[in-house]
Parts: sequence; structure tokens; C-alpha cells
Amino acid sequence: MKIKHVVFTILISGLTSLGVMYGYNHFNSKPVAIQDGIKVPANYAGMFDSNNNVPGDLVDFVQPAKAALPTVVHITTVIGREQASNNLPRRSNPFQGLVPDDFFDDFFGGGGQMRAVPQRASGSGVVVSQDGYIITNNHVIDGASEIKVGLSNKASYTAKVVGADPSSDLAVLKIEAKNLPFLLYGNSDQVQVGQWALAIGYPLNLETTVTAGIISAKGRTLGLNSRKSQAPIESYIQTDAAVNQGNSGGALVNLKGELIGINSAIASPTGSYAGYSYAIPVNIVKKIVNDLIQFGTVQRAYLGISYLPDEAPDSEKEKVGYKTGLGVYVREVPKDGAAAAAGIKAGDYITKVNGFPVISGNEMVEQIARFKPGDKITVNYLRDGKEGTANVTLKNKTGTYDIVRVSVLDEFGADFATLDKKKASEYGQSGGVVVKKINQNGLIDGQTRMKDGFVILRVNDKPVASVEELNTEVQKSGSSVKLDGFYPGFEGLYTYNISKDPQ
Repeated sequence: MKIKHVVFTILISGLTSLGVMYGYNHFNSKPVAIQDGIKVPANYAGMFDSNNNVPGDLVDFVQPAKAALPTVVHITTVIGREQASNNLPRRSNPFQGLVPDDFFDDFFGGGGQMRAVPQRASGSGVVVSQDGYIITNNHVIDGASEIKVGLSNKASYTAKVVGADPSSDLAVLKIEAKNLPFLLYGNSDQVQVGQWALAIGYPLNLETTVTAGIISAKGRTLGLNSRKSQAPIESYIQTDAAVNQGNSGGALVNLKGELIGINSAIASPTGSYAGYSYAIPVNIVKKIVNDLIQFGTVQRAYLGISYLPDEAPDSEKEKVGYKTGLGVYVREVPKDGAAAAAGIKAGDYITKVNGFPVISGNEMVEQIARFKPGDKITVNYLRDGKEGTANVTLKNKTGTYDIVRVSVLDEFGADFATLDKKKASEYGQSGGVVVKKINQNGLIDGQTRMKDGFVILRVNDKPVASVEELNTEVQKSGSSVKLDGFYPGFEGLYTYNISKDPQ
């Protein structure tokens, strides 16, 4: 009897324990999962095949790399020429008769022989046509007296500069070759933050190198082009693909193997890659490249407004009553500009350019940069909270609708101005042309030691009294030009010889 009682007690205890465990698990231990019941593949990501498996080759870098590698070239340059020059301005000798002029020149650094030592640099480029047109950065070839292009198959060519644009930091080169592999243009407007991209180039003098990253941001500005241009264009694609010195001018491609940008800059406290690289969007690139090839200069269109920059201080924004997030605030509208003719007014907020939404000034400038003088566009704006649309015919810098043609003086790389009549009289001259500013990558900078402020009196022994006469005489000259003139405040006349075809 006692045995039966013990067995019965054990059985009851066991059943009780099982019941407690079941109840605990059923009522208290069921995990809470917010995604339970979702069937895969789910609409939040397209990463699964019909069998609910993640494909092993989800992101394929191999095919776009194969397409792009043969089209990216290595560019090496020689900056400056080794040359001796005696045509530096000679200062007046305050010890005339006591100290020889040449001693005074040597001691104070004026007029003596100086030798320039050439420097070498390198970068990357992208072939965009089978007959040898190559895109690179302006800063890669700026000031170069010699440019070599090395292809992925080790072939080497001497390149000529077709055109360069400091405002966008782009340049076009040409090599004499046929049947080259070239990269197809993509569409940078379709580039999305978070998508994969490959950066291809020749960093740190290495052979062609591929790195991968994602699109980190769009519409970035760094203020780099404003150092060399009064009308800079900056609306970079930012990526975290590793880019270093030598990558400049190389390709940024999508996973279809299409060109979506030209790698141009990095943001780094050390000068080496620190996680942020920047590329010029291809939709800007192809317009500027086509202009340089067709016209020799960029056909830059102007909307004809000044706008409140994104980085303007809060005090300035408060002064004009700026409201965040509405669009690009129009600060001034010159009366002879394209915007004024279309009815746009100061205080308006520009919201779209040809249907493309714009929030920042950089985005607006990027859109306008795709057009040339005479093009007609629509501009949407807000005025006192009401929407409006303006039909705008864009103008050039001089306020007309004409295509801008290249002047023969453009190759000289300098800003010229007709000498003021009063100044000419003070100098004892009937007229002349002032070289106001000598720019880099021009014939004057590359071939002479001329300084800003030089006054040109004669071209090939023919007197010139205006910029128009200077242009005429240079156009009439052959392959070489002789410029005679003087420096105000310095003694004597100086002669500079320039070859119009230094190659």
C-alpha cells in the first residue's frame, strides 16, 4: 500500500511539474519578434532569389572593373622648362656712376640670369572616344610643357591639350590613336546615396588600381575652383572609395561600368585618403567636354542673379528674412540679365530648374552649367508663398545670347586692358596694352618671365594702342610673336618672344 502511495505521489508531482513548465512557456516565455510572419523575399530589400536564398554574387565588381580598366590612362607631365632668361625687369640703379648696373642687378635680384628647373607630376585620365579624346582634371595638366599618356597595354603617347576649364577643373587631351577602348557616359542625376561605385586610377604612381565604396553624398562643395575662377562650378559626388594623389582625373563608375564622375579631390588633414573623396558629376563633364572640343572654350550660360550662399552667416540670413528649405534665395537681379527679362525678382526662392528640384546654390549652379547661351529653360520659384514659373533664355557673360568664340589672345593666358589715355600721357606714350594678370597654363607663363603690369607697345615691331589692335596683330603674325614694352617705374624696354606652336 505504501508503495502504491509513493508511486502515485511521484506521478502527481511529475504531472504537476510538466503543467507548470508548459504554462510558463506558453504564457511567459514566448519571444516577441516584430518581424515574425514576414515572408521572404520582403519588399524592404531585393536581396533574395525565388528560393529565399541570398545570391553569392550579390555585388559584382568584376564586370564593371573589366569594362573600365582599359579606358583609364596614366598621365605624366613636365611642369616648366629649363631655361635661362635675361628679360626680367631692371630696377633703377640708385648708385648710377658708382656701382655697375650688372652688379646692382645681381645683388638685388633684378635682370640677372635665372634657371628654372622643370618638375614632374602625374595623374589619371579617361578615354571617351575611340580616336583618342581623354578627360582629366585641369589641375593635372595645369602649367605642363609636356604631357605623356600611358595606356593599360603599356603603349605611350604624347598628348596635346584640346581645352581646359579652371571653373570646373576639367581638361580635354587628344592623342593620335585609333580603335581605343572607351568608357560610356552614365547619368549622374540617377546616382543615389548608398549605391556602390568604383574609383579607378593610378594613385601614388602605382599601376592602375580599383577601389570600391558607396556614394556618400551629392552636391558637395569644397571651394577649390574659386581659387582659379570667378565663376566656379562645384557640386561634387562624395564617395568613400579610397582615392589618393595620382587618382585625379580618373574614373568613378557604377556597377554597369558606366562613367558617373571624374575623381578630383579628397578631404584629408594629412593629404592622404581619410575616407572622403570627391568626383565631378558626369552630366557636367560631358557638356564641358563637348564645348571644349567643338568651340575651344566652355559656353557658359548665366541666369543673371546673385543668390544667398548656403554658408552665409545667420546674421545675413536674418537680415533678408531667409527661410530654410524653400529653395535658393535670390538676393539681386541685375536689370540686363536673363532672369530680369523673365520676371524673376529679388526675394524670390528658386525651387526648380527645368523641372529639377534645387535646394542649394550648388545644385542650381550645377543645373545651369549644363546649358549654353541662347538655351531656353523654365525656372520655378516661390514669391510671397505663391508658386510661379518663368521662361528664361540664358545669356553669356557679356549679356548677349551669342556663342562665345575663342580669341587668339586666349592662348596667351593673360588678362589684357587698353592703357588709359591719361596714364599713357604720363608715360610719354601714345597708347599701349596692359598685361593686368598672367594666368597659369598659358603661353606667356610657360615661355617667358613676364610679370603682371607689363605694358605692350609693339607686336612684331607694329605699334598697338588697344586690346583690339593687339588681337589683330597677333592674329596676323606667324608661328612666333615678339612683344616689346616696358614696366612702369622701371628703366628701359623689354622684349619677350613667344612661340604660338610650342609643340
